Amino acid sequence: MGTTQLESVQEPKYWHLKTVLSEALDSDFAVGEILPNERDLAARFGVARATLRQALEQLELEGRLQRRRGVGTTVAPPRVGVAVSTAQQDWTDGAGETWQPVDCTTGSAPAAVSAMFDVATGDAVHRVRRVRVSHGQPLAAEILYVPDSSVPALSAIDAPSGPARARSVLRELDRLGLDGQDRSVELGSARADDAKELDRLPGAPVLVVTTRFFAAGGTAAVSVATYRADTCRLTFGDSGALEISHEEQARQAS
Repeated sequence: MGTTQLESVQEPKYWHLKTVLSEALDSDFAVGEILPNERDLAARFGVARATLRQALEQLELEGRLQRRRGVGTTVAPPRVGVAVSTAQQDWTDGAGETWQPVDCTTGSAPAAVSAMFDVATGDAVHRVRRVRVSHGQPLAAEILYVPDSSVPALSAIDAPSGPARARSVLRELDRLGLDGQDRSVELGSARADDAKELDRLPGAPVLVVTTRFFAAGGTAAVSVATYRADTCRLTFGDSGALEISHEEQARQAS
């Protein structure tokens, strides 16, 4: 066979630099260490700052580096393994390393979410915000969309806003009883509100997990969870409730 067009393309300079930088991170820097500024790094590796910036952005996307407000670019710890199971969600568990309710408001859902509920775009739904923190580190932020039809007894509960309102919605959803769910995962960019909760810069790479929960033959709730792509490594299976493994991080530290 003849040479293909892709085979004839030379490796971009920034990509080669990324490989060199990755090896330097393993040998010359420790987890959490702040990298020198771009000017010094560019001089060290004999490249233009634009080339260096491309390589650094790729390493951030791959989870090797983190950009932190007021700190700079640091060497990232190994990704935390997050097992996303197909087991039924325990909405009422708010302790330990589970989703923590933050707030609940009423408003419209995105058009794609409204279509899952088979309701008109602009119709009001409950929007529960939750965050997940492990060992003091924010891992994910979530918006859970719940229509009134899934929580019919909610109006009798006197919890107008805040975490109390969020917990009330979750309790009613738990009483509903779910009979299935499906998920999709895609790479995205952190929006301003998610970036703030996750201690990331807006536009940072994230993993967006959309979960649709079913009950009585319809969609009872839709979760849009934003995970830090530099921190989380998602795995899937039927192993039970959501678990976080720190074994890899412990091995790195030893």
